[in-house]
Amino acid sequence: MTPTVPTSAEATRRLLVLASALFAVVIGQAQIFMGWGQSPAEFAADSDATLRVTGYAFAIWGIIYGWLLVYAVRQAMPATPATPLLKALGWPSVGALLAIGVWIVAAAFDWETSTIVLIFGALLVLLIPLWANAGAIRALPRRDGDRWMTVWPLALLAGWLTVAAPVNLLTVVTGNGDLPSVLPPTDWAILAVVTVGVVALTVTARLRMLAYALPVSWGLMGVYTAEQSRNPPLALTAMVVAIAVLAGAILLVLRHRPAGSVADGDVKADTSAASR
Repeated sequence: MTPTVPTSAEATRRLLVLASALFAVVIGQAQIFMGWGQSPAEFAADSDATLRVTGYAFAIWGIIYGWLLVYAVRQAMPATPATPLLKALGWPSVGALLAIGVWIVAAAFDWETSTIVLIFGALLVLLIPLWANAGAIRALPRRDGDRWMTVWPLALLAGWLTVAAPVNLLTVVTGNGDLPSVLPPTDWAILAVVTVGVVALTVTARLRMLAYALPVSWGLMGVYTAEQSRNPPLALTAMVVAIAVLAGAILLVLRHRPAGSVADGDVKADTSAASR
C-alpha cells in the first residue's frame, strides 16, 4: 500500500471529518453541562421496561469521544499520508459523527422516531465500510497508525452503537405500546441480546480486532447489572453473551497474524495473506 499526498478534495474531506468530530463531542458535552433536555442516559431510562442498561455503562462515551478526536486530528494533519483506509472510511465517519451529534439533540427533546433513524444510520454507515474493507484492516501491521488511530476509534463507536441501537428501538416501541405481542417482552429483550452477540462475533471474525467487541461486551454487562434484580433470566443471558463475545473475540484476535501490507490500490482486497 503506497500512501499518496492528500489532494484538495481529500483535504476538504479531512477538514469535514475534523469538524464533524468536534460537533459530536461539543454537542454531547453541551447537553451535559448546560442541562437542556434529557441526557442520553435519561432518554434510555425512559420506558426501559423491556431492556435496560445501567447508567455507568454510558461512561464509555468519554473513551469513544477521546479516541474519535485522536482520529480526527491525526487524519487532518497534512503530514498524515492519504492511505486507502483513510479514503475509504473518511466520508462514512463524517456521516456517523454528524448522526451521533444530532442524536443527542433528538434524544434531548424526545424526538423518538428520529433517534431510531439516526442511531441505526450511524451504525450502518460505519459497519458497512468496515466490513467491506476487512481485508485491508486485517492486514494492517500491529503498530500501523491506521490500525490504532483510524480503525480502532471507528470500530469502538460501531461496537457501542451495536448495543445502543436495539436498546433505543425497544425503549421507543415499549414506551409507545408498540412492542409486538407475538413474544413476551423478556423474550424480545433476550432476542435482542443474543442478536447483538452474534453480530459482534461475526464482525470480529471478519475484522480480527478487539475494538468492535470490547464496547459490545461492556454494554451487555451493563444490561446484566441493570437487570439482575428485575429480570434474572435476561440478566443471565446478557452476562453469558457478554463473556462469550469477549472470550471469542480474544481467541479470534490471538489466532490472527496480520500481514505487512495489502495489495496496492485495492483497499478492499481480501488477500490470502490477510485471511486466517
